Amino acid sequence: EVQLVESGGGLVLAGGSLRLSCAASGFTFDDYNIGWLRQAPGKEREGVSCISRSDGSTYYADSVKGRFTIAFDNTENTVYLQMNNLKPEDTAVYYCAADRGGNMRVYGLDPYEYEHWGQGTQVTVSS
Repeated sequence: EVQLVESGGGLVLAGGSLRLSCAASGFTFDDYNIGWLRQAPGKEREGVSCISRSDGSTYYADSVKGRFTIAFDNTENTVYLQMNNLKPEDTAVYYCAADRGGNMRVYGLDPYEYEHWGQGTQVTVSS
């Protein structure tokens, strides 16, 4: 069974940093693309970043480029999202999700692309 468990969320001041973790079980990252997506209150779920299983290419939403970094740790079967220079508008529940196929360059930030989801972790950035 594919399972994803996020951790690392919390409350941080604007300008601060957090590192989110997504621990995977039931599969390896050789088989799945991984994305980080978020949902703020009253807003649609949106893609933040994704990483391709085929070549390790990474993609980011314009709103987080230069501030967020996605990375695999294959030894830990974990994907991380390093978030720096956080802004109040980054406040949301953050989810990691897995997709077995698909073109990450085209669909990687589309929430409908993903088959398996974690339970989410809350990130709150105060001004």
